[in-house]
Amino acid sequence: MKELLRSNDPTIIAFASALLQGEGIDCFEMDVNMSVLEGSIGILPRRLMVRQDDLSAAEVVMADNNIALGRDR
Repeated sequence: MKELLRSNDPTIIAFASALLQGEGIDCFEMDVNMSVLEGSIGILPRRLMVRQDDLSAAEVVMADNNIALGRDR
């Protein structure tokens, strides 16, 4: 799995997941339950992961929908 997107905004993660699923690209959201550790203040970003083989296609989907990939390359 490779990181596609990192964001503190759960709506962006949900939107990106829906777009990817619509294109037939499997994705997995990580760090969802970190709010228990941080006290639900939203400082720890969630990550959206995709398979290595789907990374390029997923990046195109994000670019086509003006979703910035908040991650380090």
